[in-house]
Amino acid sequence: MSEQEVPPDRDHVVARLDAATALIHEGAVGDALTVLNELNEPGLTDLLDPAERALLVAALLECRLARGDLAGSMALGHTLGLFLEEQGLAAAIAHHASGELASALGDPELALEHFLAVGEEVGDDPVGVEQLPWRAGAALALLRLSRGREAGELAEQHHALAAAEGSPYAVAVALRTLAATVAGDRRVELLLEAKATLVEVRAERLLAQIDTDLAGALVLTQGADHGEALSLLRSAENYAGRQEMWPLQGRVRRLLDHLGEPPQQVDSAAMASLTAAERRVAALAADGLTNRQIAEQLLVSIKAVEWHLSNIYRKLEIRSRKSLGPALGASV
Repeated sequence: MSEQEVPPDRDHVVARLDAATALIHEGAVGDALTVLNELNEPGLTDLLDPAERALLVAALLECRLARGDLAGSMALGHTLGLFLEEQGLAAAIAHHASGELASALGDPELALEHFLAVGEEVGDDPVGVEQLPWRAGAALALLRLSRGREAGELAEQHHALAAAEGSPYAVAVALRTLAATVAGDRRVELLLEAKATLVEVRAERLLAQIDTDLAGALVLTQGADHGEALSLLRSAENYAGRQEMWPLQGRVRRLLDHLGEPPQQVDSAAMASLTAAERRVAALAADGLTNRQIAEQLLVSIKAVEWHLSNIYRKLEIRSRKSLGPALGASV
């Protein structure tokens, strides 16, 4: 270590971890990932207590799930398993993150088990609903299990606790969760209330999620203004592209497809995720060449072209060849 270098201290590492979690709430997922990856080193994590280490892994998992990185998320899930053997807050954080992972992997029963375990771990400890919104996660898992009445009751409990806590972010999450348990005009009302709650709060990711939910509700509401839905979707699409949040981008584009609207040109960061070979295939496919013609021009097999196209669709979050041209624009 040079004379100018100062060894890391616990207070600095904890402050950086707090800053990263704040960035996640603000919606700056890319910036948060940069900080978290810097902290996720043995010499630094050794300075943290078990709950703080669990929080670091949980925050990394949240960012990677937001970006659709299931492989990386599953690897972090194995790490979280170590904290499930702890007690109290460390185990609660690990259970909550494991519940989110199970939800993303399409296992609502396991997700519900993890979310309910959070409540058992924290007991009467004063853990805020903003830090561990396990009732919201459990309510959504119950909905997927067709247990709507229980989901509604738990969502109501979560909303009451969030309102008592007073955090606009927590209240907006609670209103969004509650909206998922109802239908029609009531759902639209709750989502509009959630959106209004965030007027003076920087929470771009949550706002984009609410806008997407609201657009979906408007699309399904008879007589609703589809122009408003389109405006909401464009805003969410722009944010999701900038932050490389492909699952959200996929939801947005499915709704755009329902409205008969093309996707916007893909953000440069998304384009950068394509390999050189994928960019060549994408350019030729966008020009209207068939898979056989592309294979002949690039001197590869048709199966190789199909493989590249599959990866391109996944990375750009489009569903078919007809969306490739509008998505790429003049970028390729």
